[in-house]
Amino acid sequence: QLQLVQSGGGLVQPGGSLRLSCAASGFTLDAYAIGWFRQVPGKEREGVSCIRRDVNSTNYADSVKGRFTISRDNAKNTAYLQMNNLKPEDTAVYYCAAVRGLLMTVCPMTLVYDYNYWGQGTQVTVSS
Repeated sequence: QLQLVQSGGGLVQPGGSLRLSCAASGFTLDAYAIGWFRQVPGKEREGVSCIRRDVNSTNYADSVKGRFTISRDNAKNTAYLQMNNLKPEDTAVYYCAAVRGLLMTVCPMTLVYDYNYWGQGTQVTVSS
């Protein structure tokens, strides 16, 4: 099966940390640019972070800059989102997505791109 399998979500207190994983199954993730998104019920899905193909350069939404870190491990065929100093407003369903065929300089953090694969989503809840 060609898919992205997510793990690492859960319940955490404000100020705590979580690490989300996104493992590619049936294809090699290093050929794809990767985006992380999140969605709250009734709201539009928004981009959180991205990592591009060439030298793993990254971008972040202003709301998470300085707190979240995106990375990839090609040997493990997995991408990660490290989330530190979590806030209640970070509560959402988080999705990873992969897109192939973009220029290597492009970092995809918007829904304008036709992503080839989406993870199943994982709930992150930040509450005391």
